[in-house]
Amino acid sequence: MGKDIYFDLLDESIVSNIKEKNAKPNKSIIEHTNDLLDVLDLLWNLGYIKEERIYNLIQKACVYHDVGKINKEFQKRVKNKGIKFDENKEVAHNVLSLYFIDESKFNNKEDYLIVSNAVVNHHDYCDTGLEIREKSEIIKNLLEGFEHKKVKKIIPAKIASISQDIDAIKIKGYLHKCDYSASSGYTAEYKNNFLEKSLENVLNKWKLDNQDASWNELQQYCIENKNENIIAIAQTGMGKTEAGLLWIGDNKGFFILPIRTAINAIYNRIKKYISSYGGNLEEQLGLLHSSSLEYLLSQNEDDKYDDKDEYIDKKEEKEIIEYEEIAKKLSLPINVSTIDQLFDFVYKYPAYELKLTTLAYSKIVIDEIQMYGPELLAYLIYGLERIVEQGGKVAILTATLPPFVKDLLSKNINFKIKENGFTDKSKRHNLKILDKRIDSKDICDKYEENEKLNKSNKILVVCNSITQAQNLYEEISDILGNKNLHILHSKFIKGERLSKESEIIEFGKTYKDNKSNELDKRSGIWISTSIVEASLDIDFDYLFTELQDLNSLFQRLGRCNRKGKKDSSENNCYIYTQIDERSFINGDKGYIDKGIFELSKEAIRLWEGQISEEEKIELINEHLTMDKISKIENSYYITQYKHTYDFIKNLTPDTFKSDEVKLRNILSKDIIPSPIYHEYNGKIKELEEKLKDKSLNSPENKGEKIKLQNELKKYTVSVHPNHISNYYRALKNGFAIRYDNVRVSDYEYIPVIECEYTELGYRLKKFANQDNINTNTSDIYHFIF
Repeated sequence: MGKDIYFDLLDESIVSNIKEKNAKPNKSIIEHTNDLLDVLDLLWNLGYIKEERIYNLIQKACVYHDVGKINKEFQKRVKNKGIKFDENKEVAHNVLSLYFIDESKFNNKEDYLIVSNAVVNHHDYCDTGLEIREKSEIIKNLLEGFEHKKVKKIIPAKIASISQDIDAIKIKGYLHKCDYSASSGYTAEYKNNFLEKSLENVLNKWKLDNQDASWNELQQYCIENKNENIIAIAQTGMGKTEAGLLWIGDNKGFFILPIRTAINAIYNRIKKYISSYGGNLEEQLGLLHSSSLEYLLSQNEDDKYDDKDEYIDKKEEKEIIEYEEIAKKLSLPINVSTIDQLFDFVYKYPAYELKLTTLAYSKIVIDEIQMYGPELLAYLIYGLERIVEQGGKVAILTATLPPFVKDLLSKNINFKIKENGFTDKSKRHNLKILDKRIDSKDICDKYEENEKLNKSNKILVVCNSITQAQNLYEEISDILGNKNLHILHSKFIKGERLSKESEIIEFGKTYKDNKSNELDKRSGIWISTSIVEASLDIDFDYLFTELQDLNSLFQRLGRCNRKGKKDSSENNCYIYTQIDERSFINGDKGYIDKGIFELSKEAIRLWEGQISEEEKIELINEHLTMDKISKIENSYYITQYKHTYDFIKNLTPDTFKSDEVKLRNILSKDIIPSPIYHEYNGKIKELEEKLKDKSLNSPENKGEKIKLQNELKKYTVSVHPNHISNYYRALKNGFAIRYDNVRVSDYEYIPVIECEYTELGYRLKKFANQDNINTNTSDIYHFIF
């Protein structure tokens, strides 16, 4: 990179000024700009910028972006922190930088406007057009003595008119990337030169046990179509994670999943693969979700040796915090993330172009797409369309994909689709369809029959709602007792839920150990909700489930005879097709789309006996088509999808600020249930006291503070805010007991509310003055999981 670019673009006197005047307290404008140009060359050398024209335009944007800082008022402020910005005699430097951009240095007007857009909007300090129109005298005074260009009052409007063009977004996104990296000192991107070798090592290890081991048909398909946008439907056990990694190859990539537990599991799996090749994990793999730092610190805590001293612990905590910060800056080559961390750019908040541009030189793998509701699906599909438009690549890898969702995905993206998917004629599941409500007696009869026959007796029960799961638990307990009876859903305190997840994974394993092919045979019943559909790797002998829709049903089936190693000549899956009418969406009540439910019921109602993986896909393809979905009167799913998609597509940029954006409309609040507060009062008080220590506010103690807060939050459960309001109404009227809030920090308190909490988990307490609390569709996650 030749630094003579400055003399190519700027008057000689201006170059002299930017050498002398400061951009930062300890850096001149030209030194800071050189830092940006170094980042730009890094991106170019990594192949993340492919066109020379684009590179040259970013280079110009970098040179011009901070020239406006040469003005006297800014120089006063940069040298004296006590001086504040005075709008009566100062204009934001990004506006002033526009006056140094020489249109004659560009091949055409469009390129001039593209660079001007990036420069003038690289900060969101003001309304540029308004400043230029109304502060002409101030601008004239600030630029006095400097060789500069005239800016016509029409220019801001022309800049705005091209701001959403593909190249304009790209140049602005890269400028943000260069500027943020240069300003904060973090590495903008680390090279992916390890993934393909890591996967090769994994395959070689498999060959030690089986010399014929090789990548399967799905994985070969992903290798062969690395440069294509693909949709691959593959049955459980086909190795979709490995397939996605092979498709990414030695490129920057993102693995996106809907649920944190699934993300943590995939992160650990990829981490294991990468470690087989060596290298520095902190420069290779990132974890991105709302509690990723807490998870990483807890993993470190679990890995500790007893002889580690406090200094080593502090050093490791600091490294983990820095590692998580790098991941959040999207600098790492491979990332495992929720949609929330990445696709908020669809709201077009100021500087959203940075995220979009980064994703656009990456490869995006979407797993478990069937788990997204209509709103999240709209965000996802619109976001993918923008990414592909900018040059990114997308792979949809999933066990099930309804044709109507495939149609929505394919509307504006050209996918290469393996029409018949990657399924076979293997028959792992033998269905019995029962046109009635789920029945505890059926479950108990099957359990007792298996016990008499001394058969492996792992029974999984999946309900559509927590309430139904709790009711079934009580009914089965009355018949069988609760010796071998367990329940798992999201309304357990966090610590207990983690413990239960570990227990169900251990109980639901296929083989006795990793080295044996002997099936693990046990006896017990686990009752759960949709939480088991995508996040837990479990393999039960029998499944009893309510119908919700075909996608959900086939995901649930995948938790029974998961590896296909068990006999399925007799019924092993019992599906109940009558559900509570209150479950159907009606206004702001309910959580199941009745039309999709009825189509699914029609598809499955006549099926009896064994069903192959191919036949499952055929059922979905026949019954969940766009044509059939569109004919559903007032279909909630399609209506909500179109509403959300149209809203974000037509959204005017900068309408929202980044901190105003929230993709998941989940109404929830952490509380400590009163029975838990009583049982663990001593430990809760001890943690609360430790968190009052002011020394924890220092940067070096951040890790310790987060660990203490995380420990305290193990006693919490997330509930709908209506439940808290209901408690406070009861409190006001003298029907409830008052508890002090538990302090987490100066700004965060956890309410303790009077409620029921037993082996069934959290339940709302019915006070004498309680109103009927309805759970609307925005609360679907917390109601059904």
